[in-house]
Amino acid sequence: MLDKTTPLFAQTHHYVSIFPARVLRHEPEAGLSTLFFAGGELRVPMVDAIVGTAIEVEIDARDVSIALSRPMDVSILNRLPGTILELDFLPPPFTRARLSLGGARVDALITHESVERLALVEGLSAWAMIKTVAVSGRTLDPDAAPFPRQWPTSGRTSRAPR
Repeated sequence: MLDKTTPLFAQTHHYVSIFPARVLRHEPEAGLSTLFFAGGELRVPMVDAIVGTAIEVEIDARDVSIALSRPMDVSILNRLPGTILELDFLPPPFTRARLSLGGARVDALITHESVERLALVEGLSAWAMIKTVAVSGRTLDPDAAPFPRQWPTSGRTSRAPR
């Protein structure tokens, strides 16, 4: 086991968030799939699984950044609102920030300087910017992953008044 007090602990230890997701849709022309998980939707490179399949995803804390306002002009596709649950100050320069994204927990590995500059504290609303998501390839029990909310329908097929 790694000694958490060593300076290189945060650089050599992988904080990885693992949770179930469901394949929501594929966009072959873009080469992307959309996954639904307890914290929202994730856009990932095309997944070799049929729509509706429950799969396991992993997010490395080193691939997660934090913003205080909704990030707009960035290339990162996965930007999700959340709340900072915990700040774990590791040996300098790193801090592990745990965020709640709805029903999912995601870790971000950031610097002490970023914590100070952004005035991050537990309970603060923030945005997680997730650069990459790994799909383990492991399919799960169909009931293991959440289903997206179904919008109620009125049975009408048109908005025109009857």
